[in-house]
Amino acid sequence: MSEQQVDTGRRRFLTVATSAVGGVAAVGVATPFLMSFFPSERAKAAGAPVEVDISKLEPGQKINVEWRGKPVWVLSRTPEQLKALPGLNGQMVDPNSDTNQQPAYCKNEFRSIKPEILVAVGICTHLGCSPTYRPDLAPADLGPQWVGGFYCPCHGSKFDLAARVYKGVPAPINLEIPPHKYLTDTRLLVGDDK
Repeated sequence: MSEQQVDTGRRRFLTVATSAVGGVAAVGVATPFLMSFFPSERAKAAGAPVEVDISKLEPGQKINVEWRGKPVWVLSRTPEQLKALPGLNGQMVDPNSDTNQQPAYCKNEFRSIKPEILVAVGICTHLGCSPTYRPDLAPADLGPQWVGGFYCPCHGSKFDLAARVYKGVPAPINLEIPPHKYLTDTRLLVGDDK
């Protein structure tokens, strides 16, 4: 026999044990890295659909909800406000909502599922300010054709009560209409339309 006798059983055991420990260590290091690709519970909650109770929403009244960190307006339009919308078409940049700023089911003259309820993201398409709801103003304030709508005081962009942008203002396109659906006549789900 030689001076150094090789114990192949022990060598095999050490090789397997070292490989197993190395494999466990690799999984331990890779797990946090791979988990970083999945959204956190907080991120999931921030992007989750928002349920809105519109049972107490009066005609002409607007409520705000937050979806994905953005303000979303839910406006109950009066019959008079609805009647005035088609007469404004000539003053709008995109009266037929040809720019894809709304789901297909809201590509109509009211930009909504139900004519009386408008759901819109309250962020100006110019620089991201939040326009104010101005249902009634004297003609001297915003022009003789003003019948109410949304006004962005930062740079003067104006939107009608269908969230369409007027011509001659800095905002280039209509306000965004988020995906939404009705769960019941008085419950609205913003952020999901499936």
